[in-house]
Amino acid sequence: MGDWFQRIVDVDATEEDAARLGADVERWLIERGVIVAEEDDCVLSADRGHRPGPRVEEVVEPTRSEDWKRLWTCGLAVRRGRAVFDCGQGEARSVTCPRCALRIRLLDERWEPLEDVWSPFSDAVGLWYRTGAADVTCPGCAAGVPLREWQWEDDCFALAHLGLEFWNWPRLTDAFVSEVARRLGGHRVLHMAGKL
Repeated sequence: MGDWFQRIVDVDATEEDAARLGADVERWLIERGVIVAEEDDCVLSADRGHRPGPRVEEVVEPTRSEDWKRLWTCGLAVRRGRAVFDCGQGEARSVTCPRCALRIRLLDERWEPLEDVWSPFSDAVGLWYRTGAADVTCPGCAAGVPLREWQWEDDCFALAHLGLEFWNWPRLTDAFVSEVARRLGGHRVLHMAGKL
């Protein structure tokens, strides 16, 4: 079966701002009753997380059952610090240069990675994770583009310093995702979903 997750990833937050912004949003969610203040072992991406609160239904799409609330893996983890966020299963199909709009296919027709195409991105991900900075040269315009600026198809990949991970919750409402972005200072956020 697997576990379903959703992420709201702040792609604009700096490493310096992530702790403060994450704490602000976490406090707001507790005060609003979306999550409970106590933390326990309810998420897969961290040691501890927050279970749904009494007003969680206000931020998720309606469901026929509340069985999801009784799952062991059912909570929110606020991840602060340099991280690579993806959609779990599957690979990124393509990436687009933000300078010249060249779309680069990363998978062949059998959904296998094109290793020679993916390699510069893979190397840059490792470098970014170690140092916080990495560029990939676009084969179309020859510009060295910061890795965090490349646009991944279906927003399935992000390099960021702050992410909210919701485990086994129903789909978050668009209004809630927009409100979180507003609370993060109007930062650009990605709403990612996947399954493990």
